[in-house]
Amino acid sequence: MIKVGIIGGAGYTAGELLRILVNHPEAEIVFVHSSSNAGNYLYEVHGGLFGDTDLRFSDSYDLSAIDVLFLCSAHGKSRAFWAENERPAGLKVVDLAQDFRDESEGYVYGLPEWQRDRIRGAQLVANPGCFATAIQLALLPLAAAGLLTETVHVTAVTGSTGAGVKPSPTTHFSWRTDNLSTYKVLEHQHLIEIQRNLSLVQEIRRSEPANDVKIRFVPMRGDFARGIFASVTLETSLSGEQALRLYRDYYADAAFTHVSDRPVDLKQVVNTNKCIVAPEVHDGTLVVASVIDNLLKGASGQAVQNMNLIFGIPETSGLKLKASAF
Repeated sequence: MIKVGIIGGAGYTAGELLRILVNHPEAEIVFVHSSSNAGNYLYEVHGGLFGDTDLRFSDSYDLSAIDVLFLCSAHGKSRAFWAENERPAGLKVVDLAQDFRDESEGYVYGLPEWQRDRIRGAQLVANPGCFATAIQLALLPLAAAGLLTETVHVTAVTGSTGAGVKPSPTTHFSWRTDNLSTYKVLEHQHLIEIQRNLSLVQEIRRSEPANDVKIRFVPMRGDFARGIFASVTLETSLSGEQALRLYRDYYADAAFTHVSDRPVDLKQVVNTNKCIVAPEVHDGTLVVASVIDNLLKGASGQAVQNMNLIFGIPETSGLKLKASAF
């Protein structure tokens, strides 16, 4: 069994991580750290775990007692954690914050559809951001074929859980419901990893320096709890049939990313680790819809997918989660 520890156990991503791990056939949860909830049952914070586990939060942890550590604290806290703690030899780490997504300090960027071979056997993995996952999966086949145009336009809507568990004016129910708004227009923090990675993939494909891919990204807040719907638009010389073939070939071996020739919707992926992408071409314009659950494929589900790869067990272990039929 893979012995697991979690730091930052009270947030949404930790709750989803626990929901997966309590039923994972190869994992055993050793500790869930939360200073503010120490001594409380996990289900007192994550109500969906009632009846599944009697584990309690702890205010202490022993890194030498586990095989893998999930860091689920806020952005910036991971570097602070390692400034105060020494990583035991052999301890694997999956970091859900943005601290090491630039692959500094020996971390591997954990997008399996792109870096599966590097993730296998890695010691340190930086889990991608949720918007970054949806958008990159919409564009990776084009980058790998050297077909990304210099400018790509993206509009993507996320649910309120994307803002985290701490309440704020824009996550309050009475403001969010029946409402839609933009934020961080053309300045979202996930742009850094998206543009870096896609430019790198395209440069490798062309075997020469390539122009940086410019992502013009407009993020939006939706009036729903979970999910991301991204719509990506760029010019193309491909026909609709060619685009569909390109995407299906690229994702032929992907465990969780599926290509659709029909319009997609959020309910197809919410509560699952799936991404569904749907490319279509109209008069020289390629439009790719990409849908994920921001807490699963965009965070905790992908983190477990990375854990599975690191330890050489089936990539889908513990992740056969089904979408609602309605």
